[in-house]
Amino acid sequence: MTESTESTTGPGTLGRRVRVPKMAELVAAQLRRKIVRGELAGGAALPAETTLMEEFSVSRPTLREAFRVLESEALISIRRGARGGARVQVPQGEVAARYAGLVLEYRGTTLQDLYQARNLIEAPCAGLLAQRATDDDLDRLRTAVREAELLIDDPPAFIRAHMQFHALVVDMSGNETMRVLNGMVRHIIDQANWSHVDLDAGSPENIVANREGFRAHVRLVELVAARQSEAAEELWRAHLEAAGEYLLNNQSMTTVLDLLG
Repeated sequence: MTESTESTTGPGTLGRRVRVPKMAELVAAQLRRKIVRGELAGGAALPAETTLMEEFSVSRPTLREAFRVLESEALISIRRGARGGARVQVPQGEVAARYAGLVLEYRGTTLQDLYQARNLIEAPCAGLLAQRATDDDLDRLRTAVREAELLIDDPPAFIRAHMQFHALVVDMSGNETMRVLNGMVRHIIDQANWSHVDLDAGSPENIVANREGFRAHVRLVELVAARQSEAAEELWRAHLEAAGEYLLNNQSMTTVLDLLG
């Protein structure tokens, strides 16, 4: 590699300037590729700066600029000092979730819009789970239901178990893309759930909603065990719609910005 500059025009550009990536971006791209392919393991230290400078034929400032790019993407962490250096961080859904939250805040997205997106993600995952669930998956679902039942009279503890069950449904659906999308939405949904618990934990409405939600969880496990995919998806969609209506009822916050801002 050699340091690059910006190109001007070429065939097919119709007079437009064509931007050639800066050398630091090219170095960052190669290191990023190694991280996502597992060639650089999570927690591992990157090679010494002098080694990387020689490998990529770049200067120290260029290499450190590449490090800053990767650090901004949470793909490496940099520790200063005598024992410092760059260490690999594997890609995490939480990073995408935080950024998605900022985008949704900026666009004035409503919580109702967010709940609709959750319905589109989770309900089909319930159907997929009914198709693909293993015996181990069913054991995990039944254990989660039993644990939640013991907590039903403790609203904060119950809502935590409730949210974990919803995440479990998507995680065990077998669709990695849905898992990532769900993580981005669930980061905000969970905040809304906690906000609502603070407002009405233990109220008659809260008690009714918790018990109805619990019954839906129990029924879903039965449908998954019976391999009834369409019924599972239909049940879960109805459950999500009812939960969304409850969470939006008497909610002073109507947008993602209200909730997270």
